[in-house]
Amino acid sequence: MTMDADEIALLTDSLRATMTGSTGDALDHALLDFGWLDLLTETPEVAIPLVFRLLGETGAHAPVLNDVIARAAGRDLPATVALPFTGGRWMMWERTVVAPSSPAATPVTAADPGPDPTGRAAPGPGGIQPDAVDPADRSTADARLDADGVSGGTDPTASQSFSAAPGLDPELPLRRVPAGETLPLAEGRRALAWWLAGTSRAMLNLARRHALDRVQFGRPLAAHQAVRHRLAETLVAIEGAEATLTTADTDLGALLAKAAAGHAARIAARHCQQVLGGIGFTAEHDFHRHARRALVLDGLLGSAAELTREAGAWVRTRAAAPRLAQL
Repeated sequence: MTMDADEIALLTDSLRATMTGSTGDALDHALLDFGWLDLLTETPEVAIPLVFRLLGETGAHAPVLNDVIARAAGRDLPATVALPFTGGRWMMWERTVVAPSSPAATPVTAADPGPDPTGRAAPGPGGIQPDAVDPADRSTADARLDADGVSGGTDPTASQSFSAAPGLDPELPLRRVPAGETLPLAEGRRALAWWLAGTSRAMLNLARRHALDRVQFGRPLAAHQAVRHRLAETLVAIEGAEATLTTADTDLGALLAKAAAGHAARIAARHCQQVLGGIGFTAEHDFHRHARRALVLDGLLGSAAELTREAGAWVRTRAAAPRLAQL
């Protein structure tokens, strides 16, 4: 099924209105009623960029990342899966909407396999030894994120275990679990990259509006060159991250796109906080919600720092770098 520009514009407006009016479980229900699963199955090239970018721009959230990863793994939908998180941890994005008859309705978790006796993570399915990863970034065994787009390590006989995940975005229903299944991550990384891009644009819009509206000593903040430079640098980072998504068809491309989007989101959070000044620290302002969201999304399926090192290990092992774009 193909969609023309008018249909996509209408779909965008409808989804934006839905996300503006609801979030969390309510949005999960609304998206399922909207036809999210059909859209994901029939036109993923439209569904993933559109839905996840709008989640970022509106500040809403829903556990639809589960569906993207489960679909890539050939699972029944809707689903819930364990997600690798930075530092060798695993998270479950909980949801109340699942198919009771589906095997994917039961979250599958496993005991932590423990660190390698040598202190290094085991090679991933692509044979990559991620020796470039700083041990300080990983609390136990490596989360086994590699450029082949697979997360690894599971004992299907292990018992389920949930624990709270303190310090994360309190709005997101993320729970820590011991470990998870081996599932392909490329589609999930592309989805998160779009979400991060949308979140970055939301932060940029807040800072830009503040710079235009705020007047100090008779001049708007936007009149100062230093402020304009911060906003311009943020826009360049976001545009660059979105550009990588146009060539993210391969597993390595998806890995690099997620890394670029995470890097752009951190730049946006840092620069926009400087532009907003004290108001950006307050609970009354929306900025802190987007900034915290960006930090959590960056950590899911590998942080920008981890994935950059993984890509470097991938290239070093093969002694060659693939051409990802025709320049």
